[in-house]
Amino acid sequence: MKLRSLFTVICLLAMTSISSAQDLLKLVDYLKGAKIIAQDDKNTYLGKLSNSFDSESVFNEFGKYGNDFSSSSIWNGFSTFGNEFNSYSPFNEFSSKPPILIKNGKIIAYLTVNKSIKGAVSPNLLKALKDQF
Repeated sequence: MKLRSLFTVICLLAMTSISSAQDLLKLVDYLKGAKIIAQDDKNTYLGKLSNSFDSESVFNEFGKYGNDFSSSSIWNGFSTFGNEFNSYSPFNEFSSKPPILIKNGKIIAYLTVNKSIKGAVSPNLLKALKDQF
């Protein structure tokens, strides 16, 4: 892990209940392969949590779900699901309907920066950990 990424992870850890690198790796393992589904009327598919070579990964900068310019990407700050003001965006700190993470047919977490939602995982933390997926 690069020094800059490590610093980012340490800063983000300070804001979460994760207390060790081992806990962090357990979290990555738990989330690996999860699909991201919006809680909009269409249950829009927003990609999945996997390595950057996967065409459906939100970490694939050249793919539909990881590209900063794609309307289907959470990383596009001007798109419906990347805009910090949209109620379905993981970056809206007041959203009550952020995207959900689904693995093996079950909801395992909510992808959001909203700290009041139980089971919330920050997209910023995931991006800092992208090389671990």
